[in-house]
Order: sequence, then structure tokens, then C-alpha cells
Amino acid sequence: MSDTPEELDRHAMKMAKKKAARDKIMATKTDKKGLVIVHTGKGKGKSSAAFGMIFRCIAHDMQCAVVQFIKGGMSTGERDLILGKFTDICAFHTMGEGFTWETQDKSRDMEMAGAAWEKAKELIRDPANTMVLLDEINIALRYDYIDVNDVVAFLRDEKPEMTHVVLTGRNAKDELIELADLVTEMELVKHPFRSGIKAQIGVEY
Repeated sequence: MSDTPEELDRHAMKMAKKKAARDKIMATKTDKKGLVIVHTGKGKGKSSAAFGMIFRCIAHDMQCAVVQFIKGGMSTGERDLILGKFTDICAFHTMGEGFTWETQDKSRDMEMAGAAWEKAKELIRDPANTMVLLDEINIALRYDYIDVNDVVAFLRDEKPEMTHVVLTGRNAKDELIELADLVTEMELVKHPFRSGIKAQIGVEY
């Protein structure tokens, strides 16, 4: 059923008012700022969304970097693609040796997390990097492998003004959430693992 001319006019007027209101809001916003971005929550998609931003940087020829805090050297699509084709524009460092229940060695996990954080600071300090992804750092923080106060202080005081830093993982610390500019919590509604389906290539890795 087609809209009448009167209905089309009313729609156009309504959209014009929305645009004017939106333009007024946008006029008050600053141009650019390096963001601290947190992806947390029990739902799937935290790292996936973060890597989406990394690939956006790559597509725009913007230097970026990834530090994986927990995941071991397993083959994943994003890791293999970056290492195979984009090492000139995206540094990729897999520093962890697997999740804590796999390594079962707290002292070793703390050592590796500490090394990953040192590498992360090095990459964040480099003004050439537009974005640095700290994948699963929230898990290292949750188990106190790294001091959250050190992370917050560094991001607050030493991060270059225009550098974006993305931090992923469940159970983000309150101190990190308070500091962040953008926080997204992935909510779990359904997950195939609960139905007996293992992680699948192209979906989880």
C-alpha cells in the first residue's frame, strides 16, 4: 500500500526535524580523541568486534598492533590473516600460553602476562600506532596477574592523545570501566556450546 502525498510530506518534515536536532548535537562534539574501549560480558563477540576495528584500521592504512594476553599460539583466522598479509601495518604478538585452566601454572601465567603488558606499553607509547588491541587482558586482570591500578594509571597518564586502546575479556574491572570512554557488555542470550556444539572454525576462530 502506497503512502499518500500528505503522509509522505509528514514523514519528510519529521525526518527534517530529526536531522536538525542531530546536527545541533553533533555541533557540540569534539573532532577526535584517542579512545579507551572495553569489550566485556559473558556473551560472544568481544574479540571478534575488536578485530573488526583492527581490520578497519588496516583497510585505512593506519598502523596498529595486537597483543594477545591469554590465548596460546593456536591458529585463528584473524591471527593467520594478519601474520600472512599485514605484518607491515599490524604488529601481532601472541604472549600467552593458553587459559589458566590449561597451563595450571600461576607463576608462569603471571610472568607471561607481565611480559605481555610490557609489550603492550611499548606499542601504545609508539605514536605511529593508531590502535592497539589488548586481547583478553581483562582475564589477566581478573586473576591479578597484572595490577589494574598500573594499567589504569598508564592509560590515563601515558597513552598518546590520539591512540585508541581496546581491551577485551570477561569481568572487566570497575576501575577500567570508569576510565574507559566506550564500554560494551556482550550479553549472553543463547550459545551453541550449551547445546553440545564445540567452537567452530569461522565462527569462534
